[in-house]
Amino acid sequence: MKLLSTLSLAAALMAGTAFAAPVKVGMITTLSGGGAGLGMDTRDGFDLALKLAGDAASEITVVTEDDQQKPDVAVQIADKMIQSDNVDILTGIVWSNLAMAVVPAAVQQGKFYLSTNAGPSALAGAQCDPNYFSVSYQNDNFHEAAGQAAMDAGYKNVFIMAPNYPAGQDALTGFKRYYTGELAGEIYTQVGQTDYAGEIAQIRDSGADAVFFFLPGGMGISFIKQYAGSGVTTPLIGPAFSFSQDVLPAVGDAALGIRNTASWAPDLDNEANHKFVEAFKEEYGRIPSVYAAQAYDTANLILSAAAKADVTDADAFREALREADFDSVRGNFTFGPNQHPIQDLYVREVVKDADGVLTNKIVGVAIEDRGDAYAEQCSM
Repeated sequence: MKLLSTLSLAAALMAGTAFAAPVKVGMITTLSGGGAGLGMDTRDGFDLALKLAGDAASEITVVTEDDQQKPDVAVQIADKMIQSDNVDILTGIVWSNLAMAVVPAAVQQGKFYLSTNAGPSALAGAQCDPNYFSVSYQNDNFHEAAGQAAMDAGYKNVFIMAPNYPAGQDALTGFKRYYTGELAGEIYTQVGQTDYAGEIAQIRDSGADAVFFFLPGGMGISFIKQYAGSGVTTPLIGPAFSFSQDVLPAVGDAALGIRNTASWAPDLDNEANHKFVEAFKEEYGRIPSVYAAQAYDTANLILSAAAKADVTDADAFREALREADFDSVRGNFTFGPNQHPIQDLYVREVVKDADGVLTNKIVGVAIEDRGDAYAEQCSM
C-alpha cells in the first residue's frame, strides 16, 4: 500500500523563517499483519504534527509504504525511495531487525534516517552514523527503567523473557543492567509466537516473585490474555510496548493494574503533550500510543530543522537536527553524543479513564535524564 501526501509547514513561517528547499520524507512502516496498529499510530502521529503546522506552505512531501514487517520488503522499499523517489529523509520503521536491514545502507548513500521507534544497540554504538538519529530511545532504555522499577518494588527473583531478535536481546540486556537480583529464568521466544503455554508453565514452576517480559504487538496480546487465564498470579512488569494504547483494547481488563515503563504517557503534564493528546483524539477518535507520540516528535524535529537549514546542505541540516529545537511531548529532550535521546523514563500503570477506556497513567519516575549505555562506543 502506498500513500502520497503533501503537508505544509506553517510553523516555519510563524517563526519568521521560510524553508530553504522542499523536503521529501520516505516513511517505511508496518501497515498490515499483526504489527499494523504500531505502524498506523506511527503514520498518524507523524501526519498530525504536519497538519497542526498549518497550510501556509507546502514544502514537505511524505511518501508512505507498508513494509509488511518483512526485512526484505523494507529493503526493497528503501531502495526505491532512495533511487526513484529521491527522498531526503527516511523514517517510520517499528522493528529493529528491519532497521538493521535498512539504516546502514541508507545513511551510507547520504540519506538521513530519523527513527520513530526502533533503536538497536549497534546503531547507538559501533555502527553509529552522523546521518542517523534516534528520536525515540535506545532499545535498552524502557527495559532499563523496568529493571530499576523491579528493584524499587523489592523483587528479588525475577523471570525474564523476550523474543529472539535484536530488540529482544537488547531488552533483557537492558533489564539486567539495572536489576541486580536473582533470575528465576531467562528465555527467548520466537518472533511472532502466539502460544505461550510452555513459557507460562516454566514461570509457574520457577519460584519467581515477578515476571519481566518484552513482547510487542500481537505477541504481547496473546501472552497477557493467556497468562491471565492460566491462574498464575506472579505479578507482571514490562516496557510500554505490551501496554501501549494500540494493544490495550485487545488485551482488555487482563492488563489492569500492571506497571510498565516508558518515556511518555498521555497524562504527562506539559503544554506540548496536552495539545498533542487532545488533537490526536479529535483527529482519530482514539487515545495516542507511545508510537504516535514518538512519530509526532520526529515530525516536529524535521519541521524545526527544515526551518533553519536546507536539507541538501547535509552539514547544516544535521546541525539543525542536533539542536532539537522543538517542544517535545516528553518535556525535556536533548540528543546525546551518539544522536540518541537523553530523557526521563517513567513507571506507568494501566487504568481505566473517566470514560472507562483502558490507558496508562504515570505513577513515578524510574530514571531521570537517561542517555544510553552505548554512546562511548560511538566514534562520531
